[in-house]
This record gives sequence, C-alpha cells and structure tokens, in this order.
Amino acid sequence: MPLHGGCPLRGSTDRTLVRVQELHDAPLAPLTTFRLGGPATRLITATTDAEVIDAVRAADDTGTPLLLVGGGSNLVIGDKGFPGTALRIATRGFTLDGTRLELAAGEVWTDAVARTVDAGLAGIECLAGIPGSAGATPIQNVGAYGQEVSSTITEVVAYDRHARETVTLANDACAFSYRHSGFKAEPERFVVLRVRFLLEDADGMSAPLKYAETARALGVEAGERVPLARARETVLKLRAGKGMVLDPEDHDTWSAGSFFTNPILTDDEFGAFHARVVERLGAEAAPPAFPAGDGRTKTSAAWLIDRAGFTKGYGTGAARISTKHTLALTNRGGATTEDLLTLAREVVAGVRDTFGVTLVNEPVMVGVDL
Repeated sequence: MPLHGGCPLRGSTDRTLVRVQELHDAPLAPLTTFRLGGPATRLITATTDAEVIDAVRAADDTGTPLLLVGGGSNLVIGDKGFPGTALRIATRGFTLDGTRLELAAGEVWTDAVARTVDAGLAGIECLAGIPGSAGATPIQNVGAYGQEVSSTITEVVAYDRHARETVTLANDACAFSYRHSGFKAEPERFVVLRVRFLLEDADGMSAPLKYAETARALGVEAGERVPLARARETVLKLRAGKGMVLDPEDHDTWSAGSFFTNPILTDDEFGAFHARVVERLGAEAAPPAFPAGDGRTKTSAAWLIDRAGFTKGYGTGAARISTKHTLALTNRGGATTEDLLTLAREVVAGVRDTFGVTLVNEPVMVGVDL
C-alpha cells in the first residue's frame, strides 16, 4: 500500500556529486552476505545524506537503473549482475537524546543494538546479531525473538524520488506489517536516510520477553524482564546456534538468514493446510499455529520445509540448506546464484506439493526471480 503523510524536510541538496567513491564493472558479490552475484556497471559509495540524494537524482535524471545496497544481508543478485548504478549507502550517525535514538541508514545494525544496550535502553535488544544496516530495518520491518522495529520506530527520514524532496514519515505512515512496509511495497520510490526510535529506560532491564524460546533460554516466564546485557547475549547465542550470526569461516552464515517468511493463512487456507498435514503425517500431527489477527493464522516455514523432507544440510551441490537451520539457504563456497535459486525452487515446489502452501522469499531478488 502507498505511504502517505510525508512532510518536506529542510536540507535537501542540489549539489553535484563530490567525494564519493566510484568504480566501474564493480563486483557486487563481496557486498552481500551470500557472496553471490555478478558486477554492477557502476558502483558509487556515498558517506553522507547529501551524497546519497545526489547519486539518486543523477540516476533518475538519466534514466539509469538504480540498486541500493546497505549491508547486503537481504540481497540475491543474479549471476549477470546489475546493468546500472549500484549505490552503496555508507552513511554514519548515532545520536542518542534521552530515550530517543536516531540512526543514519548506513549504520551497522548489530553495533547500534549493542550501543543501546550499553546505554541501558530497552526495545531492540532482542534484535541483536541481525546483519545489515539500520536503513534496511524499516523496509523489512525487521523482527526476531518477539520484537519488531515497527514497535519502536517513531519516524523515518527518506528521499522521495517521485516528489524529489526529503520527507519525514511518521510510524503510521510507514504501513508496517509482518516483514513488510510501505517502503517495500514501493521499492522504486523511497530511499531511507535516517531512522528514529523511541526506546525505554527500564533501569537496565529488557523489555518484557514475548518469545517463548528466549524466555526458556533465560529461565524465566514469558512477559518477564531480565538484565539487558543478558537478554542480548542470550539472543546472540541462540542466533549463533542457528548460523544466524555472521562468521566468514562458517558457511552456514553465507546466507541471507531466513530465506522464506512464515506463511500467514486465512481460516479457510489453514483448514485446508491442516487437512493436508493430517493426510500426510497422521491424525496426531499438529502444525505450529499462531494467531495473526483478522481471522488469520501464522505457521512456521521451517516446520513446513523440514516436514516436506528438506532437512538440515539438504543438498549435494555448492548451495545447500544450512546444517543449523532449515530456513537458511547457504553458499558452501563456489556456488552461483542459479545454484541457490535451483535449491530454493525445489524447496518451494516440495512444500507446495506436500502441504498446499506456497512459500514466499524474504530476500530482495535483483535480476532474478523464483
């Protein structure tokens, strides 16, 4: 759905590009956590908001295709690369005013989370270890272990390519939903520059724990609080155990994290799905089911993948399912993007044939599709 409610922000610039790094026929694979994909015709690295805006305007003025690259943790780039300008957003800025936090789009997300925990502020501690940049978090409505950024974001400052001005969008104008937002719905319109959050000063304690796995790992009940540092450390351990914390020596982390989103089904769809589960796995089988509002139910993509026969480590080529988590598709070294997509298509087809549910990819596809 479209975003609305934006207001112009003073400070937009018409200055020409200066100080940016520019490369031609530039490899993009090293800028992604998959380490896959061909080159871009042109790669620009911008370190200020003004440079970002100038690069975007230059591409728009000449009709040049534009690819935005942040931390590269949510990109699948085709083997042929990108025939246009890739703009790497490397802006920096961490501003804390009481419980109000502002992050430049290029800030490393996991480092920002660590700094808020050190400052004694709660609200994003369970999002520790998520790779990528701060600017990507509102686009995907990044979430994990019972927290989503939409619950703490107050405003997003973005460049509106249609209006050719910088705007500030309040939370309700961002159209947040599960792993989605208005930014994701209109990918050619907005370029995120800064993200503003309202955190909580809870005397060094975490926000109430919402995720059962986290609470169990901490030895407390859901809804309780624990020391902030302990919450962050526990989440990092949980993520590392699933290959979800970047480690160049661990091929299970050569991935985009969860490759598929958890399906959200209507009552009728869930009923049909449950019937297939009983038919395939027996009357005692009970698929995960979580209320998702509006008469819908969320189930587990990982459960579907595993029960359809795609277990940890599945595959024989250079692209395989992670040995630690069935939701992660990985590059074991030497894979191509087509290798990865062949595996992804096999998983999608297998889950659909087994349970009648079609999985949806979470990473952004560039020059390819499933």
